[in-house]
Amino acid sequence: MNFANKTIVFQGDSITDCGRARTQDPNVNLGNGYVFFNSARILADNPDSNIKIFNRGISGNRIVDLYARWKSDCLNHNPDILSILIGINDTWHGFKSNNGVEPERYERFYREILEWTKKECPNIELVLCEPFMLPLGAAETSWVDEVTERRNIVKKMAETFDAKFVAFQTVFDNAIKKAPDDYWLPDGVHPTSAGHQLMSDAFFKAIAD
Repeated sequence: MNFANKTIVFQGDSITDCGRARTQDPNVNLGNGYVFFNSARILADNPDSNIKIFNRGISGNRIVDLYARWKSDCLNHNPDILSILIGINDTWHGFKSNNGVEPERYERFYREILEWTKKECPNIELVLCEPFMLPLGAAETSWVDEVTERRNIVKKMAETFDAKFVAFQTVFDNAIKKAPDDYWLPDGVHPTSAGHQLMSDAFFKAIAD
């Protein structure tokens, strides 16, 4: 994937947000997670390439929250490359506060977002990242089947919209063979710095395939 002279937008929830600045300026305080690692590598490898990177993750967001702000926080940037990671809160809020978004509606809103985006930015390059979890901390074993369903939805969207697909669940399933689960995802959802590094590595591997 060529980043030169491109505008790149990362969208998602707290895993993307990671304390990023609330600014309209590109390349400024992009958080302390995988978006930061991705951006640092892209900008360091392309110092004279006029790249603009925006982190527009917002903690707690579900797919419906993403849809509600899509015009202002994505399309108005006219992105050339768009990465999306959304879905764990659609399950989390459902189990914890009865305010989730069931998989069928999740798929419908996800598809509408992508159709809207392709219509407005027909040449855009998409990177779709599957939601993930490990059953510990806040994340419960009862979530697994639903999160798996969401992962399958995102993979299907990637195939339908000719997007790169990042299999984060596989990354963490493999990681726990090397170190305990709480080394990577202490609450079952939010990565440590080591977990975010694995995510960044997986991102670049996926877009290189």
